[in-house]
Amino acid sequence: MPLLDLPAFAAALPPRAAVMGLDPGEKRIGVAVSDTTLLIASSLDTIARTKFSADADAILKLYDARQCAGFVIGLPLNMDGTSGPSAQAARAFARNMLAKRDVPLLLWDERLSTAAVTRTLIEGDASRRRRGEVVDKMAAAYMLQGALDAMQERRA
Repeated sequence: MPLLDLPAFAAALPPRAAVMGLDPGEKRIGVAVSDTTLLIASSLDTIARTKFSADADAILKLYDARQCAGFVIGLPLNMDGTSGPSAQAARAFARNMLAKRDVPLLLWDERLSTAAVTRTLIEGDASRRRRGEVVDKMAAAYMLQGALDAMQERRA
């Protein structure tokens, strides 16, 4: 299955199925999951990056346990909308995930998601250590929630 745009992604999902959000960073992959109504994203886990095959196995274990039906992967575009090295890496990650599991996959613009989550954690007086522990999975949930909200707007 190719990388899909939002309408094609939404149409490819079966009814009442969760989707998994992934925020692949250089050191960690933030993991989030939606509810089966595709309304609410929740942070799930953080996977320390090693080799792609090990990372993918850990992701697919969570994916299968949550009975997910698709992936939303964060695409870190530059502020002017162009693709830099991080966006290229996210696209490669997405293609590699599709090679492991042929499911609906959406690349979603996640500009400033980590910054927004970090700001919220600082406002909540989270320690630097605590922020480091949760920021990746919370950024994945923030990004996934944006995609879910966009799907809801299209349905309305």
